[in-house]
Amino acid sequence: PNDEDQNDQLDIAHHIFLLLLDGKLHLAPIREPQMVLDVGTGTGLWAIDFADENPNAQVIATDISPIQPHWVPPNLRFQVDDCTEPWTFSEGQFDFIHIRCLYGSIASWPELYSRVYAHLKPGGYFEQVEYSVCWRTDDNSIPPGHVFHQASKSYIEAGEKMGRTFRIWEFQKELIDQAGFVDTVEKRFKMPLGPWAAEKKLKEIGKWHLLEAFQGIEGWTMALMTRILGWTYEETQVFLAHVRAGFRDKSIHSYTSGSIVYGRKPLDA
Repeated sequence: PNDEDQNDQLDIAHHIFLLLLDGKLHLAPIREPQMVLDVGTGTGLWAIDFADENPNAQVIATDISPIQPHWVPPNLRFQVDDCTEPWTFSEGQFDFIHIRCLYGSIASWPELYSRVYAHLKPGGYFEQVEYSVCWRTDDNSIPPGHVFHQASKSYIEAGEKMGRTFRIWEFQKELIDQAGFVDTVEKRFKMPLGPWAAEKKLKEIGKWHLLEAFQGIEGWTMALMTRILGWTYEETQVFLAHVRAGFRDKSIHSYTSGSIVYGRKPLDA
């Protein structure tokens, strides 16, 4: 979905990841990259920030929807492209390839990873950030039978049914290793839903993650439930009302989990 609410949700997500990474745009230890590719760039904020921070790099950012701004750094080019189709770039072209939040949109992750690998220069880095579509709690504050359990189960089921898993965050490191990358590192994280966490940074992330959830929930849910799971529009709206009530319930201390993985293409590849 790429309506206004969904685009706002993507912008909020970018802010959340900056908070998570203490203002950094990536964890991979890249040095003076010349050619950089951002796959599935969305509204393009990551690519814009990266191009600003690395004025000597040429940055290309692709997405299937042309929803990016027109005023961008001179070293950044947006391109409408479907990353699941054969790529138009030269093999061995990039020093760094970045992917964030493509869960639920890729039929074959091994195929995508082999394309990423082929298009990196030897020694080049790949980094991917994904998170879960399930709400969890460590203090049992989501009661049995709560709508959050149904929501988590339904999103996972819809992803598997359309052959585009939402669970990539759980096993991306394993698949990235299998694709031939070396020195892979995984950092897992939790994003609280709401400002319930005691720690200042997590409390701030929680505020923004709650806003993101309110902003994005209808766009994430409507097509999946009606087109994939066969729910009616009315059933989906009632379900969404219950989910939003869950968001507002301060007695629930829920979070979503996620994973950042980076790895290097071997120098002798």
